[in-house]
Amino acid sequence: MLRCLVRCAFVALIATALGCSGARQHAVRPNLLIVVTDDQRWDSLGCMGDTRLRTPHLDQLAADGVRFDQAFVTTAICAASRASILTGQYEGTHGYTFGTPPLGDAHVDASYPAQLKRAGYRTGFIGKFGVNAAKGATPRMFDVFEPLGGPPAGAAGPNGERRHRCDRTADRALAFLDGCRTDQPWCLSVSFHEPHADDGDPRQYVWPSAFDTLYEDVVFAPPATMDPSFFATLPEFLRRSESRVRFGWRFDEADKYQRMVRGYHRLIAAVDANVGRLRAALAARGMADDTIIVFTSDNGYFLGERGFADKWYAYEPSIRVPLLVVDPRAAKARRGVRSAAMALNVDLAPTLLDFAGVAIPAVHQGHSLRPVLAGDAPADWRRSFFYEHRFVHARIPRSEGVRTEQFTYLRWIDETPAPEELYDHVADFAQVHNLAADAAQAATLADLRARCDAQRATLAPSATR
Repeated sequence: MLRCLVRCAFVALIATALGCSGARQHAVRPNLLIVVTDDQRWDSLGCMGDTRLRTPHLDQLAADGVRFDQAFVTTAICAASRASILTGQYEGTHGYTFGTPPLGDAHVDASYPAQLKRAGYRTGFIGKFGVNAAKGATPRMFDVFEPLGGPPAGAAGPNGERRHRCDRTADRALAFLDGCRTDQPWCLSVSFHEPHADDGDPRQYVWPSAFDTLYEDVVFAPPATMDPSFFATLPEFLRRSESRVRFGWRFDEADKYQRMVRGYHRLIAAVDANVGRLRAALAARGMADDTIIVFTSDNGYFLGERGFADKWYAYEPSIRVPLLVVDPRAAKARRGVRSAAMALNVDLAPTLLDFAGVAIPAVHQGHSLRPVLAGDAPADWRRSFFYEHRFVHARIPRSEGVRTEQFTYLRWIDETPAPEELYDHVADFAQVHNLAADAAQAATLADLRARCDAQRATLAPSATR
């Protein structure tokens, strides 16, 4: 008995000593680093197959963790999607997008940063917030809140040098890490503006000078659906939409297309370099072994597909995003894994809370990805999702639909009657052939139409705004 007591006391002493290190202290409650980019397509990483793309640090994230090949946003616009990332709720529930009242208190309180802060995490936000929250909301979510804006090139410093906004965002993230303690877990959300275009600048993409020559020898082939003959087949409300206006800013001439696409990918390379800085800092501070990293984007992006620029619509380039998750505590067999499970932006908040051991609020509409990351996805894991775009804009038609593992159904709700589109994106990835009038697909169309109606009905906005 005495020997057992001595052994237990010795083990407790060793555990206490080891508790001084961040890794041991946070073995149950890991640190959380969430990196979100703006307008980044799912295929904009070298690890997705285009070996010309220079994203070594993001490719290393994929090699160290799980890469989701089927990750999507439920609304392809920054305001609504970022609110969905925060709250784990669809736009139809949180009710926030451009032109709406601020994100309500009930939704703020359900957000992952508010939940983690109440649970004892030190929480921070650096970069593009993109959400207008109710007065006094951000202190309930974040201990450190530093929304960064301004021109991408930045203002000239005392010595005349300019620090690019992408680099300044990482600078402030590193400063947050400097303020972290080993006895308190932390959650840091880093939101880069890049690779979003600078809409008011004729150059559109303004990258750090270090990347001036990157991709100079690369010729990016325009997508087949950028051909004018395909654009001519689109309905008039799409041919005169905002996505076509912005196409004229960026992609309507061959030389301009090359210049713009190179600029877009240079900005992603700048993000990649700063992700490398963040990972190096975690290692130098002894935090790497106990920090889960999530990398994603707020929506995808048209690089000329369908004759469009930007996002907004339920086609693959617009709704599909990168999603990389690295858990350094995971088994080696779960590193460098590609997951085909369908993941959504609304899954991020419940996943982060699950990792932290915090109860997931009942109002969250996403699902924790932890079982998928562990290789144990439930048999009933989703095989479809509801898409919606409610932003009221004269040149951005509103839409809704359902994407399954094989089909994309969408309808344009501002038109009467609402035009419908149906694509088999497995056989027709570019979504060229609209099957809505195909008699052979009548049953599929009817089924997805009914599912769209049913899912929309479940997303009535909360009475608390």
